[in-house]
Amino acid sequence: MGTSNIRLFALQDSLSFGEAVGKAMAEPMQAHEERVFEDGERKIRPLVSVRGADVYVIQSLHGDPKASAHDKLCHLAFFLGALRESGASRLTAAIPYLCYARKDRRTKPRDPVTSRYVATILEAMGVDRVIGLDVHNVAAFENAFRCETVHLEMRKSFVERIIAWSRDDKAYDYVVVSPDVGGAKRAEAFRQSLEVRVKRPVSMAFLEKYRSGGVTSGEALVGDVAGKTVIVVDDLVSSGGTLARAAQGCKAAGAETVLAVATHGLFVGEASRILGEAPIERLFVSDSVPPFRLTAGAARDRLEVISAAPLFAEAIGRLHGGGSVSELLSS
Repeated sequence: MGTSNIRLFALQDSLSFGEAVGKAMAEPMQAHEERVFEDGERKIRPLVSVRGADVYVIQSLHGDPKASAHDKLCHLAFFLGALRESGASRLTAAIPYLCYARKDRRTKPRDPVTSRYVATILEAMGVDRVIGLDVHNVAAFENAFRCETVHLEMRKSFVERIIAWSRDDKAYDYVVVSPDVGGAKRAEAFRQSLEVRVKRPVSMAFLEKYRSGGVTSGEALVGDVAGKTVIVVDDLVSSGGTLARAAQGCKAAGAETVLAVATHGLFVGEASRILGEAPIERLFVSDSVPPFRLTAGAARDRLEVISAAPLFAEAIGRLHGGGSVSELLSS
């Protein structure tokens, strides 16, 4: 693109993802300083002028061995504040994984609605726009922020990869499965995209799931999966229990093959063991969270990571140029 009015930054926590976005856009990552003092405090500042510029900061807010989600949120907020005070004309936070997106409502008395507090922090730093990727609840994401929000989806990328994986897709009788009723809308959007792509009807099913106090229950499968290639669709995989239960339920109901799709691969706790024992032939995730927690073994061997960087690059390019992001997401 080579336009002089755009500035792309990626904090050290997400530098490799940011560089991939910049490469796809033919735009360099702009220089910045991240100085860590002896007591752990940090100073982050741009090393180039941003006055009057359209500025995009890429930072994924997942915890890792080097920094917690809280650390990364703080780093992002402080850098946004520095950019705003340095005269940025428009300031956009591009967040591949948004922390606390799942805590978007009160489920117990006096519960915090933490997703709204995250929005308040970022808005206090003067952000004009936030780009999210397959957040847990799109309506809650949009309602938490008063500034502009842009929601990106990996759906089309996953559909294309599954078609390629299937080799001769005409030989596959697909059914898209939501692992719970709450994810039915997400699964239905995936089903529609897949149906458009394969040019024939694709059915849908879902499992019941109840969660309270960290305990998950529910067994019933609604829909016909017998003899079919099942695609379990979720926004993220945490411990792997939800995907494993869905895969086991579908196999018990006669599914021939089970694939799974989840944009954000957190893989916490016993995920390596749970997913390794699950009857999932292939698990597709994005690189919004690097799969550093997944140890060598069956689960890792079945994993395929599809980059979200081209999607972010295209979205940022359209936003900067005044183009349509909705067209990018349409089936």
